Amino acid sequence: MAPLTSARRRSGHRVHRAAVLLIAIVAAVAVLPGTAVAAPAGQQLNAADMTLLNGVRLAGLWEMPAGQMAAEKGQSAKVREIGAGIASEHQELDQLVVDAANKLGTAIPTEPTAEQKGWLAEMQNASGARFDQIFVTRLRVAHGKIFPVIGAVRASTRDATVRKLCDDANRFVMHHMQMLESTGLVRWPELPPAALPAPGNDGLLAAASANSGPGAGVSSTVVWLVFLAALGTGGLATYRLLRRT
Repeated sequence: MAPLTSARRRSGHRVHRAAVLLIAIVAAVAVLPGTAVAAPAGQQLNAADMTLLNGVRLAGLWEMPAGQMAAEKGQSAKVREIGAGIASEHQELDQLVVDAANKLGTAIPTEPTAEQKGWLAEMQNASGARFDQIFVTRLRVAHGKIFPVIGAVRASTRDATVRKLCDDANRFVMHHMQMLESTGLVRWPELPPAALPAPGNDGLLAAASANSGPGAGVSSTVVWLVFLAALGTGGLATYRLLRRT
């Protein structure tokens, strides 16, 4: 497999609430990994590891151009400053996930999902205070969805490379949430609720734990469906929030 290269910043509509979830599911299915991928060291990457690699990569593929767009067209100086910072830091994080994937010998996405491209188009078509609100809302919700995935995988992975990527991603995502919150534009009561794992053997945390040992066989599709359920919840909440703007 030819080594991956890091994405560079790219310059980037509102959708019906049912289409938000449908597009997310269709786009994610297109990049679903297999249950396990052979790593050079003779280890195996499980579904939770691949969820982390794909999720961090996809985040960078749309948040880099979103940040650059904010740096160029944000109404407030604060949004322009934060946009430039997020774009720069996501470029660094994107290189880290590309390096990790190359080291592990696995493929990761090379394009944003259809839903993420829609968010970029939405920002491209907005201006002024509305652009600032959409930028902060979309990115704060997105960071809030990947944050618990990082923690779940970090707690259970057996792979040192994935563990290091979790540590790096956690640092970047936390910083980005803090920057977005510093704008004063985060509408706290309207953020989507936490997608906590179900009790027993259900949920992402249990799936990651069960799939972390040698020979584990939890399907990657199950983990992705749990992840997509959180994406769908966040997408609907964000749609309702932005309709009120």
